[in-house]
Amino acid sequence: MKFTETGIKDLLVFEPSVFPDDRGYFYEGFKSNVFADKGFDPSFIQDNIAKSKKGVIRGMHLQKEPYAQTKIIRCLTGAILDIAVDMRKDSPTYKHWYGIELTGDNNKQLFVPRGFAHGYLVLSDESDVMYKVDNVWAKEAEVGFLYNDPEIGIDWGTDYSNFILSDKDLILPAFNELEQEIYS
Repeated sequence: MKFTETGIKDLLVFEPSVFPDDRGYFYEGFKSNVFADKGFDPSFIQDNIAKSKKGVIRGMHLQKEPYAQTKIIRCLTGAILDIAVDMRKDSPTYKHWYGIELTGDNNKQLFVPRGFAHGYLVLSDESDVMYKVDNVWAKEAEVGFLYNDPEIGIDWGTDYSNFILSDKDLILPAFNELEQEIYS
């Protein structure tokens, strides 16, 4: 099992050891002691799965304390561009974002600690995305910002006119408005 640092503290890419044979393959998608050995000990309580079609953006979302969530994101089928933004005001990488292509073939996973906004763009015709969380969803704690906010400047790698967003994600505030709500 391999961990790769992203340049943003605590945000890690996890690559499980995959054991292929003539039947297919096997891998351990999560092993608590491996994460504990790296200094992380999340107690995951739920797995979420989302099926989406090409061009869907889900994000940019996070939950305020006491409902903040650590996540491990993996793409089971298809391909996504997965994005995490450091929202920890005291972090030297505050407002920095990281993106990685997760696919059903590369088996990479993104470990996103509490204090990050998260979202993804579906690159394939369809994708199934699974993510583990260590805290419950709470509507009153859910916040986010627009996927194309110029202050953060996420490069989604394609034309904005083709994206499909939920009504909720279309009306998310600009980053600076969210920042005022969270930190004032």
